[in-house]
Amino acid sequence: MNKKTSTALLLLAAIGVFGGAGYGLYMLGMKNGATPTSTTSTAPVSPTAEAASSAGSQSIAEGEEATRRHISAGLKAGDTDPATGRKVLYYHDPMVPSSKFDKPAKSPFMDMMLVPVYADSDSDQGKVTVSPRVQQNLGVRTALVSEGTLSPQVSAVGSIAFNERDQAIVQARATGYVERLHVRATLDRVSKGQPLVDLYVPDWVAVQEEFLSVKRMQGNDLASLVDGARQRMRQAGMSEEQIRNIEATGRAQPRTTITAPLGGVVVELLARDGMTVMAGSTLFRINGLATVWANAEVPESQSALVRPGAKVQARSPAAPGTTFDGKVQAILPEVNPATRTLKARMELANPGSRLVPGMFVTMQFMDTRAEKALLVPTEAVIQTGKRTVVMLAEDNGRFRPVDVEAGIESGGQTEIKRGLQNGQRVVVSSQFLIDSEASLKGVEARLNEVPKAAPAANAPRHEGQAKVDAITKDAVTLSHGPIPSIKWGAMTMDFKSPPPKDLPRNLAPGDRIDFEFYVDAEGLPQLTRVSPAASPSTTTPAASGSKK
Repeated sequence: MNKKTSTALLLLAAIGVFGGAGYGLYMLGMKNGATPTSTTSTAPVSPTAEAASSAGSQSIAEGEEATRRHISAGLKAGDTDPATGRKVLYYHDPMVPSSKFDKPAKSPFMDMMLVPVYADSDSDQGKVTVSPRVQQNLGVRTALVSEGTLSPQVSAVGSIAFNERDQAIVQARATGYVERLHVRATLDRVSKGQPLVDLYVPDWVAVQEEFLSVKRMQGNDLASLVDGARQRMRQAGMSEEQIRNIEATGRAQPRTTITAPLGGVVVELLARDGMTVMAGSTLFRINGLATVWANAEVPESQSALVRPGAKVQARSPAAPGTTFDGKVQAILPEVNPATRTLKARMELANPGSRLVPGMFVTMQFMDTRAEKALLVPTEAVIQTGKRTVVMLAEDNGRFRPVDVEAGIESGGQTEIKRGLQNGQRVVVSSQFLIDSEASLKGVEARLNEVPKAAPAANAPRHEGQAKVDAITKDAVTLSHGPIPSIKWGAMTMDFKSPPPKDLPRNLAPGDRIDFEFYVDAEGLPQLTRVSPAASPSTTTPAASGSKK
């Protein structure tokens, strides 16, 4: 019995020792947890870090407290908060960030105060801040906005055609007969001044003999007669050169030889040996080959890169190693509905007449534009379908989308006509990942979001009942019940006042009213109708919640 008692005592002693040790360790841990600064040294905070901390994002409670402070101090958007030294851009409800207000007040949407947005905050201008580590993980690359000139490189295939501006029509100037035809087939080459046809004109014999008879007459006042006879030869269709020849030789010449007015090919031949021709009838049509046209089909999307006067270089398999220089003569105002192409007409020099109609040529447009423009990499430009956007990279890892007006694109560079400045940096990769980061952080400016104001005439109308709390020049404060049509609960909020003529006479705080309103483009409720309540209720005002 004594042995059992001693064993029990030893066990109790051991339990006590271990219990005391455990309690001591517990107290020691509590002491260390309550005073961590006693064993850990704190690095001094630099002024830069303090500034960065103060410029960081604020909580909603801090924002509401700042708004109350601004109301007391009479601050508004554009003023500098003396407590933080930061400029207030605007006020907004964090639950409805797209609506902005220029004065501190209670939120018209929720039972809370508006929150100020400062100039250097992430919400400023729809910016999003991405840390360097996240930028590296996303693979963000940026490029500099620079000034330069674009040389659009457009290639096209065209076919050769006659230059219709280098064309001549050969006609008979008097009625006669074809005595001899020197050119007997179409597409025969002719040179300038080469004989084409010999004509016998019987009507010329009479006027020529009359002229020669007057010239042989003796007298002092014959000048007028000579001039009259010479005029009749002109009316008969004779040229000045033929008249001078008759006057020099003194013999009648009823036969005439018609020559080619320019060098080229005969594309139309209507004369034959022995046939009778009338005055004004066409005998030949000649096209020159010194220059030719090349008609090319240019895609509609590239038509802005081709303009009249631009230089062109053409090559043809029929003349390997030879380059034919020319220029864009015209962009024809017609679109092929099947291929969505425009026809561009080029005028090419044709030395040696090596290019003939029907040949195919490949052309390279060499349009170097003299005026300078802002250029960005094409991959930096995002076409959302609603607008053209680039993601602008700012200091301290901040990014924001910017609307731009894009011009022509060539060689991986795009012209920016509006929206950027020289020296800025734009994101050329991972733009949509940054946009996703902005979505996660609740930044209001998104790539695909375009603010669109709903016209007041088409905005939905909502009705309710309320008690008037206060009336000012610009607003009416109402305590209203739930409004199911807009999913609003009972709250007290400000409504923009309607025109004075739409307010009941002698309206005063404490009155119960029926009202109608809509939410305008800025997200503010605008009263459209106010009338005394038909049946005042002693309970909380109830809203009809109808929506028109």
